[in-house]
Amino acid sequence: MIRLSVMYPAGDVGGAPATFNHEYYRDAHVPMCTAAFNCTAEIDKGIDGPNVATVHFFFESMDALQTAVTSPKMGDIMGDVVNYTNTTPVMQTSEIV
Repeated sequence: MIRLSVMYPAGDVGGAPATFNHEYYRDAHVPMCTAAFNCTAEIDKGIDGPNVATVHFFFESMDALQTAVTSPKMGDIMGDVVNYTNTTPVMQTSEIV
């Protein structure tokens, strides 16, 4: 099992506080991703720590992840980021052991 984690750092962005619309992210953005990626996801809403939010996408294999990130829908997904945050996400791919 492969997990792609997308983390959204808390703190300042260019001198302004990080913003994040959790409802939009939960109700619109992540469903758009799971439909395009054909995967499942879990969302973390940061309470304290370095991230305001994190999503974990789960894939059966690295091939499935590669298929997802090369989806023709990636342009729409990346273009949607401005609708819920002003932060730049950080990604990590992990093998679940």
